[in-house]
Amino acid sequence: MKFRFKRIFVRLIRQNSSPHQIALGAGIGAFICVLPLYGLHTVLVILAMLIVRSANKIAIFLGTNLSLTVTLPFITWGAYEIGRLMFRNDNLPPLDWKFFKTISLQKVAGLYWPLFAGSLVLGLICAVIIYGLTYFTVKRIRQGRINGSGK
Repeated sequence: MKFRFKRIFVRLIRQNSSPHQIALGAGIGAFICVLPLYGLHTVLVILAMLIVRSANKIAIFLGTNLSLTVTLPFITWGAYEIGRLMFRNDNLPPLDWKFFKTISLQKVAGLYWPLFAGSLVLGLICAVIIYGLTYFTVKRIRQGRINGSGK
């Protein structure tokens, strides 16, 4: 898995895409992965590839990989808490152990809109951060290769 990811990353860096195009793709992918539209991320990636033609397609796909099994609970919790702050509704419970001990489908359904609203904000934040990190990383790697200090 690690070797395959490295091979995809190297291929991405060597493409004729500009650092902006690669970073834009990664940022879009990061935004998509935060959205609580579970099961629709692949459809959203394809739509993004069709709509934002200047973005690097591989980078969009790689950007969605922020939403892994390990990170998903933290993304969900963060998005929900941002949504709670946005709605300022005292009826929205904090996501703590007490809540999860008495969880039901009805309770989960009531959490979706704050989760969705918060995920839009968190997604934008993640997209900007991933864009910046990717842009400067790609630019630096390419400059090192041009200067002869990297391969």
